[in-house]
Amino acid sequence: MSAQDVVHVTAHAPELPFAPPRRVRLLHTPRLSASLALADQIARRLSEWRVEVSVGSVEDDHDAGLWAGVDMAVALGGDGTMLRAGCLTAPHGVPVLGVNLGRLGFLAEVQPEEWPGVLARVMVSDYWLEHRTMLRVALERGGALLQTTDVLNEVFVGRGLTGKTVRIEAYIDGGLFLKYVADGVIVATATGSTAYAMAAGGPILPPELRNILMVAVSPHMIIDRPVVMDEGTVVELRVASEHHTILSADGRDPIDLMADDRVRVQVGPYVARFVRVQPRSYFYQTLLARMVRNPAAELDTNPNR
Repeated sequence: MSAQDVVHVTAHAPELPFAPPRRVRLLHTPRLSASLALADQIARRLSEWRVEVSVGSVEDDHDAGLWAGVDMAVALGGDGTMLRAGCLTAPHGVPVLGVNLGRLGFLAEVQPEEWPGVLARVMVSDYWLEHRTMLRVALERGGALLQTTDVLNEVFVGRGLTGKTVRIEAYIDGGLFLKYVADGVIVATATGSTAYAMAAGGPILPPELRNILMVAVSPHMIIDRPVVMDEGTVVELRVASEHHTILSADGRDPIDLMADDRVRVQVGPYVARFVRVQPRSYFYQTLLARMVRNPAAELDTNPNR
């Protein structure tokens, strides 16, 4: 048995029982009016169980000192909230329990009416942790590093306000792979495979898979198939277009790019951890139910969602 085989076996060994959390940080979503009220209810219940509780906003909880000694976070909101919570907590190794206040709830574990029972299970260590790979994205201009960011879903490089197709050169491990003429290119994790990448025709990957997925958006070429790469792959996207091009990471505010800018993407140093009480087969059991819905087309009377 090789050393690589040993690592593989160890990574899938049964997990030891987790201790009940003693310090919990609740992350509400400011734009959702129900979020803070629900956070107060959960805080009261946790306090009855002698859990030390703090409450913050998922929008501005970037101070590392806030996470010292925290055993678990509870995030209240939709999938966007879960993405932000995962990125906030991953550098500190804090797992996240998601309470869904959005439409689809791919990442959240709990519906609003279910939280008392689920928290009771967590408090007796009846849960497991799902580990989700994150990507590190580096933006370079003229050979200088401008910024790095970590994403849980995907990074998109593509057309901006002009609406014109852009030219993007894709390099894999330093070698030119393809010159895309398209609306853009997505590089995603397995988590992101059920988001924008799927809408662009990409495959659905199991959530704990560590591969990297690259999908072109409306490519103007015959070769338009998605590419699934090994976790050690380095992808580089070079802007080869004069048309307005942007970089968007996990749907955050876009960054304007210039011709010859390079966006380097690879598996990052952090892993997002999500608290699960469902069976480990939950992803496949609930996938179809989520896929047949189109929540964006449903009537929504709450403008805050």
